[in-house]
Amino acid sequence: MKIQVLALAFLAATAIGGIAWVFLYPILSGERKAEARRSSVAKQEPVVVRQAERTQRSRREQVESSLKDLEARAQRESKVPLSMRISQAGLDWTVQKFWIISGVLGLITCAIAFFAGGGLLGALGLGFAAGFGLPRWALSFLKKRREKKFLAALPDAVDVIVRGIKAGLPLFESIKVVAADSPEPLRGEFLAIIETQAIGMPLGEACARLYERMPLPEANFFGIVIAIQQKSGGNLSEALGNLSKVLRDRKKMAEKIQAMSMEAKASAGIIGSLPPIVMLLVYLSTPDYISLLWTHPTGQLMLVGCVIWMSMGIMVMKKMINFDF
Repeated sequence: MKIQVLALAFLAATAIGGIAWVFLYPILSGERKAEARRSSVAKQEPVVVRQAERTQRSRREQVESSLKDLEARAQRESKVPLSMRISQAGLDWTVQKFWIISGVLGLITCAIAFFAGGGLLGALGLGFAAGFGLPRWALSFLKKRREKKFLAALPDAVDVIVRGIKAGLPLFESIKVVAADSPEPLRGEFLAIIETQAIGMPLGEACARLYERMPLPEANFFGIVIAIQQKSGGNLSEALGNLSKVLRDRKKMAEKIQAMSMEAKASAGIIGSLPPIVMLLVYLSTPDYISLLWTHPTGQLMLVGCVIWMSMGIMVMKKMINFDF
């Protein structure tokens, strides 16, 4: 009983001491007075705003306005139309021509699969995949290949612009030099900037539209730097020099990530290719044993399910081994 009383007294004393520490200690120790004094000292007194501060504030507001405009435009154009995707792939096709080629490819694949004994369901599945998926995959492949070529030449092009500006050339003339000497697709994109500016569009907006045709962060950086400089001024050669350094650092980081992820990519490629390779080997050795997959309705259904599950697995592995930075 005595121990219980002592425990209760200890707990009560601890609680009272904690409350006193929280509420009374700041008053008794002068901590609140010191805090009030610090706040009064740190309080800003009304002073006359200098011309340099007004200029800096105006420049900051212009930069924020430019960034907000670019972000709003990117959100509006998050869904890329098919015509723009065809242009990003470097093709001069119309949307109608693309759909005609897709339909013809799907019909040819469906007919070949049907007459080869694949059954109606399998032929329709292969025809749909060839007509709808293969052309879009080809557009994505051509787009990525074109973007890699663009990224390889962009840092050197920015360096040429920097050297031209330091030598006294205007920005527009430096862009002309890049358009005349750079390889494709950089040459075509800078020629589009020149043509757009020639019809009356401001150079900053013409450079900002580069991101629409080449949806890369590096192209967006270039457009932002030019657009901000056109609105608020500043040392353009220094800004573009820093941009060139950033572009080269990003290129090094991409190569480093690719080298570190090659083992995972090789493993994913081996795992993804094993089922079709085994299927091909079984067909070459005992074709009657595996032909039930595309001659029997149940086998066709199983084959479609296998293709779906394999595609899902490949997509998951692709997400796991691809890194965005």
